[in-house]
Amino acid sequence: MKYLRFILPIIVIAQFCCTSIWFAGNAVMGDLVGNYGLPENVLGHLTSAVQMGFIIGTLVFAILTIADRFSPSKVFFTSAFLASLCNLGILLEVNSLLSILLLRFFTGFFLAGIYPVGMKIAADYYDKGLGKSLGFLVGALVLGTAFPHLAKELMAGHPWKFVLVLTSTLAVLGGFLMFLLVPNGPFREAGNGLELSAFIRVFRNRKFRSAAFGYFGHMWELYAFWAFVPIILKTYSFSHSEAIFNIPLWSFLTIAMGGLACVIGGYLAQIAGTKRIALLALLLSALCCLLSPWMFTLASEGLFLAFLLFWGMVVVADSPLFSTLVAKNAMAEIQGTALTIVNCIGFSITIISIQLLNHLYAITNPVYIYTILAFGPILGILASFEKRNVT
Repeated sequence: MKYLRFILPIIVIAQFCCTSIWFAGNAVMGDLVGNYGLPENVLGHLTSAVQMGFIIGTLVFAILTIADRFSPSKVFFTSAFLASLCNLGILLEVNSLLSILLLRFFTGFFLAGIYPVGMKIAADYYDKGLGKSLGFLVGALVLGTAFPHLAKELMAGHPWKFVLVLTSTLAVLGGFLMFLLVPNGPFREAGNGLELSAFIRVFRNRKFRSAAFGYFGHMWELYAFWAFVPIILKTYSFSHSEAIFNIPLWSFLTIAMGGLACVIGGYLAQIAGTKRIALLALLLSALCCLLSPWMFTLASEGLFLAFLLFWGMVVVADSPLFSTLVAKNAMAEIQGTALTIVNCIGFSITIISIQLLNHLYAITNPVYIYTILAFGPILGILASFEKRNVT
């Protein structure tokens, strides 16, 4: 079984490569607006299109139990290839606002066969130490989502289209790596066929529900925070004229630090327990939300950036841990479907919190709006403290 030592690095690399297309459109949104004559307010719509595509995709994958009925590696490869084509489709000169929105939607749709399916593949290989494995996997997702912003910065002297070509090429590479080098895992139990009741059946398990609700509370905060990191940096700069930030770079670093936190959290979970570390991360991120008005008053920009980097770590450190608890408390034959369902609901919640922040930003002082994100982690903690909870 020596080959097993190489499986996790391959899965991690494949996940990083494929999720790099997630926010590829975000990294070149300014160029899309200029080149296709799109209205300025289309930026939010393009972001939401990917998220909505992912939500619908996870719903379809869950109802049809695709990740359990078919080889997960083949599903991953097929999804990566189709998502890369949708990403490249933006380069067509004949594109309009509608076609670009559709392309971003279907990019998100096929990402449903990448992120949760990648977690399913890891669960098929690592029964013990799953928390550490998913820590690396979600860390790869975090770096993948942040990568297009770094690519845009590094390719400042090249045409913007290079970012889309690069990320699509990486996605195809990641799909091939998974297809060629990662066969079905030793702990995989294939589904018995189409099971439309799986969506409801998984939530009958109390331990599964508790883990899922913790994940939902985490998701209320996560993507809203990521989406508003550049605005947080701008808000601080407006209040402190001496603060001059490279906003794309610091946005990348803030998000990317979460990848390191996922790995660290996975190792800590082996020592202190998965649930305990997940709840600690939830608590710390809730405190960051509540303390966020104070961080805008900091006279030291170094201290402000340190606070933001710390928030970027704890906001996502619990993600692989809750996914581990979900996977462990789901029936093996519908494990992939269970992970996909939880992703579907979790990402639906992100749209609500993002739109709420967007609304509050327009009508009130932006210094105080991030405290609303604390509700998610707090409710997640409360859900995890019911009697005879997940272990």
